[in-house]
Amino acid sequence: MDYIFSDRISSLKPSAIREILKATSDPSVIPFAAGNPDAETFPIDEVRALSQKIFEEKPILALQYGITEGYAPLREKIKEILKADKNIGSENDEIIITSGATQIMDLMTKVFCNFGDTVICEAPSFIGSLNCFRSYGCKLQGVPVEADGMDTDALEEVLKHCEKAKFIYTIPNFQNPTGATMSLEKRKKLYELASHYGVMILEDDPYGDTRVAGEALPSIKSMDTEGIVCYAGSFSKVLAPGIRMGYVCAPKEVIAKMTVGKQAADTHSTMFSQLLVYDWLQSTDLHAHLEKSRSIYRRKLNLMCDLTEEKLGDFVKFTRPEGGLFVWCKLPETVKMLDFVGKCVENKLAVVPGTAFAVNSGDAEDCFRMNFSTPSDEQIVKGMDILEKVKESFIG
Repeated sequence: MDYIFSDRISSLKPSAIREILKATSDPSVIPFAAGNPDAETFPIDEVRALSQKIFEEKPILALQYGITEGYAPLREKIKEILKADKNIGSENDEIIITSGATQIMDLMTKVFCNFGDTVICEAPSFIGSLNCFRSYGCKLQGVPVEADGMDTDALEEVLKHCEKAKFIYTIPNFQNPTGATMSLEKRKKLYELASHYGVMILEDDPYGDTRVAGEALPSIKSMDTEGIVCYAGSFSKVLAPGIRMGYVCAPKEVIAKMTVGKQAADTHSTMFSQLLVYDWLQSTDLHAHLEKSRSIYRRKLNLMCDLTEEKLGDFVKFTRPEGGLFVWCKLPETVKMLDFVGKCVENKLAVVPGTAFAVNSGDAEDCFRMNFSTPSDEQIVKGMDILEKVKESFIG
């Protein structure tokens, strides 16, 4: 049979990251292309004990349907943490629990965008979100990412001329893929521009709790007095990604529409995972857990960056990130990025081509992304030796 797929899906291409990750099924390939949290950060013993306790004390609650907005005690706990730690949330805001942070992108687009509307994105940006926006027939308008975050002067020019812009998508902390952190000045400017032009902001913050250097900056949501910011959070880097647990803090009116949209997708997020996250938050010292995780990421980030300086020198340009999971490298103009990435794969090292994160044609054609959280320390050292070897093959 000749299958005729919908316009929404037929133009989408598989994630280049996921395609590259297929190569990492070979255990001899070093996985610099991944983006998984380090499994050493997973509180396995605690999760095992809490799971047993849940099925001993509240098995029906864990296995039965729940409400779409999410388990009420968990939502209240998240509100409490957000307010105490990040000054996020007002009496006009509410929380909805989602099946991972990716569902937040889907709900945001479903709620605000019609076919042909525009989503303004950092360029480059996370491919999972970009493909979600594209799947709804949205046009993407990229704004360059600088060392201190989105170019707000360029953003203002886009907003002046874009009549159908519905929201601005930003990852302000340790942006994926560039690792850049948006400055406080730019956070304020972005909010002012969005307010002036009547455009929503989707603040995606999956990496905020992974900061290993520098001072934490206020979230854009903490500045929100007009109900224009939706804050996307996740437990993937805090607890574990396999539980697929995210949340949105947004104005009540927006959450009400997201609830309807979620009912049409999966009814509600899995109750067992919600109970597990709630019980874990109740029983653990969250700040101590996060500091333990940060100590692991600090060591691995510095190892990769130190070796990048030592092994690659002036061959690549990069900025040492203050957190997150990624290091973003720019190649010399004389080197074709896809040839370089291909040579890495031939040598059993997987990195991600910058074009995988492109918003517009021509974006990031001379860049590649490396991940330091997935490989072991030994793999990082070996992988950097391979990169040095590949470098030498291009400079003769």
